[in-house]
Amino acid sequence: MSKYIKEEILNKIKKYRNYSSYDTEQINTSKKVVSQLQNLPNEGKRKSKVLSSLEEAIFKTGLKDGMTISFHHHFRHGDQTVEQVLKIIDKLKIKNLTVSASSFTNAHNCLIDYIKKGVVTGLEGSGLRGKLGDAISEGILAKPIIVRSHGGRARAIETGETYINVAFLAVASSDEMGNANGYLGFSCVGSLGYALVDAQYAEKVVIITDNIVDYPNSPISIPQTKVDYVVKVDKIGDALKIASGEIRNFFQPKEIKIAQNIMKVIKNTPNFKNGFSFQTGTGGASQASLLMLKEQMLKQNIKASFFLGGIIGIQTELLKDGLVHKLLDVQSFDLAAIESIKQNANHLEISASFYANAHTKGCATNKLDYGVLSALEVDVNFNSNVLTGANGYLRGAIGGHPDVAYGSEITIVAVPLFRGRIPSITDKVQTIITPGINIDVVVTEIGIAVNPRCPDLIKILAEANVPLTTMEELRDLAYKIIGKPQNIEYNYDKIIGLVEYRDGSLIDVIYQPKAYELY
Repeated sequence: MSKYIKEEILNKIKKYRNYSSYDTEQINTSKKVVSQLQNLPNEGKRKSKVLSSLEEAIFKTGLKDGMTISFHHHFRHGDQTVEQVLKIIDKLKIKNLTVSASSFTNAHNCLIDYIKKGVVTGLEGSGLRGKLGDAISEGILAKPIIVRSHGGRARAIETGETYINVAFLAVASSDEMGNANGYLGFSCVGSLGYALVDAQYAEKVVIITDNIVDYPNSPISIPQTKVDYVVKVDKIGDALKIASGEIRNFFQPKEIKIAQNIMKVIKNTPNFKNGFSFQTGTGGASQASLLMLKEQMLKQNIKASFFLGGIIGIQTELLKDGLVHKLLDVQSFDLAAIESIKQNANHLEISASFYANAHTKGCATNKLDYGVLSALEVDVNFNSNVLTGANGYLRGAIGGHPDVAYGSEITIVAVPLFRGRIPSITDKVQTIITPGINIDVVVTEIGIAVNPRCPDLIKILAEANVPLTTMEELRDLAYKIIGKPQNIEYNYDKIIGLVEYRDGSLIDVIYQPKAYELY
């Protein structure tokens, strides 16, 4: 946390300490600064905003060296828009750009070449993985990447801390004036939750689509009042790759056991009753717990008020079955979710700000009863890391992890005791993403540990005869089986990443790891 970061580092990177972000209930401590209103160019009575090419659109936006551009990642590993845009920017010899994206996936490995060329010199997003994560970890970027949660990114954009000069937003369909959505067309992504904030606050907005429809397009996710130009391209992305990687419908025995332990916690707590609310992460055990949750809801005749966050097919089945009244969808994680948001009026698209921005007058995460999250590692103080791997490299994403953890009445982190030869329960996490004060329960396949800060929860579970252990006992068992992990050596002269808490204060820094080898 920032309280443990040396003062000279804070001064060097011009960040501040704000203990209220994780030590008190008061979080909205900064004054909101609304981005400047921007008028459309004086082009007379506009009947159409469609331009002939991306190159023309980039030229008309006035994009120049040193500006900030943005993208969403709703196509996940199937995104084809970022590379198309950067290729033309490179052709126009525009340099020194900052790319602000809701997250970076394997589809964004093309950024490596543009960083080497000097086209891109700054990155802001929720996380990195794949070759791009490796390259950033090895110091390819001159200045540190700024890593924020989904709620934290929305906050930064709305306060003007991240000022987007041009937002390039891929959509499934748009009319000639820019009324757009993500779920009617050839290349559907479902909810455009992350793009909605960019569209509202960017200085210039370019809608990119492979499907221009008759005016007026509906439903309207992004309205024409926020759009400067519309460009049609051959293809914006591959929807089949949205569900690749983290999202799946089969589970390992270890994940099933973790899911069973998750349900031991949920079904024995008083919040599990008619009208409860729930969010789960993308980990295998978290997804498996949804199937068991359905069984328990049927058994006890309980119905949920809403499920929140990234939505997957299992949740849409519960909506169809009448077991949950609403789905609040900031990101559709698979094709079933995309189809559901098209057809079901109770499957609602929400923005990242509505979802998790702590500096609004109320975000949805604060209404959660249960948040079930995954992690790469958790330490004995319940601090969680979802960003850096066992070798110190960037290999994950913050997502809504700290947002959900703060807002939920009961926050559960589900992790295996170890992965391969790497313990998941440790003395100290490599990178603090979510502070332990906001984690109530850690669930493994071996046992359940409740945060000592939650004596009431310990009492409730003990009275229900739920076996409990401690984080120290879980750590000791992991070390006994696997061995204590090597300490990673870092180059402390090279900061590769700044991790912001959801209010904008600095919670950790990431240094460049030295050559490291797993034995």
